[in-house]
Amino acid sequence: MACPKCGPVRSATFMLILLALFISNSLAEVPLSLAERLGYRATDRLLIVNADDVGNAHEANAATIDGMTRGLITSGSIMVPCPWFSEVVNYARAHPEADFGLHLTHTSEWKRYRWSPVSDVAMVPGLVDSMGYLWPEIEDVYRHGTPEEAETEARAQIEMAIRAGIDITHIDSHMGTLQYNPNYHAPYLRLAIEFGLPMRVASQSILDQFGEPHRRGRIADAGIVFPDYLIHDLRMEDEPVDVYWKRILRSLEPGVTELYIHPAVGTTTMKRITNRWEDRAEEHRLFTDDPEVRKIIEEEAITLIGWRELRDLQRQESGDSAVGGQ
Repeated sequence: MACPKCGPVRSATFMLILLALFISNSLAEVPLSLAERLGYRATDRLLIVNADDVGNAHEANAATIDGMTRGLITSGSIMVPCPWFSEVVNYARAHPEADFGLHLTHTSEWKRYRWSPVSDVAMVPGLVDSMGYLWPEIEDVYRHGTPEEAETEARAQIEMAIRAGIDITHIDSHMGTLQYNPNYHAPYLRLAIEFGLPMRVASQSILDQFGEPHRRGRIADAGIVFPDYLIHDLRMEDEPVDVYWKRILRSLEPGVTELYIHPAVGTTTMKRITNRWEDRAEEHRLFTDDPEVRKIIEEEAITLIGWRELRDLQRQESGDSAVGGQ
């Protein structure tokens, strides 16, 4: 016998099933955050403390290695054309667990301390000045060089690092030569794809200012992994280095943030190389020995990670365990 009340019951059940399916599909369409893809919660604050300019001087190498072994530095970016490249190569070979990427170098900005390209100058004539050194300013590179020459030199640096035995974890760009200009960013992205490496990418707010609001989406669509945020040029005028970095650490957003520092030991040689030696020495101290920095990281529940985690995730998601000869 038919139940006169079954019709409304079946209708309500059907509607609940449809609602459940709708919610399930809606949740499935929400992509996981980078933190979640790395195995953390979306609300976690993950931090990469990257030392730039590794290899440009013994003082930079010593401070970076010290910060990696005793302090809070989680990765470093090596300048392959620089005079002290071989020193960091020896360290990287002896410590394969160390997290080193490449600071792709197209400029040589210091007046009394210069370097040249690693590729044949005949292949990159627009990248060098009359002395055969890389140009001091980004604008010089854009004025005299071409994106093709920049790609040739960057590829030569990557291949030299691979031959030297460095397990490259990421790429970024010294002084941002490849970072913002769309014509020079194109080879930067191609190299990241070719060698299966994550890359430094400006935060969305910065790219909006450069008229590139869709760049991060295009990079992600290419399968490249990059942090959610990059701390760049947020230091206020006359703000002491220690105050600046402690302010930044207290204001991190959920997700993955990269901050880059330029640690160096404040020797007489470093004082002759750069008039910013005091800032570099202070960044070495802060991220190696300063107890307040450690306390902030603990109190703010910040998790330190390196670029290697991002590289391994990228290769896992792409199905490539090793790319580009690495």
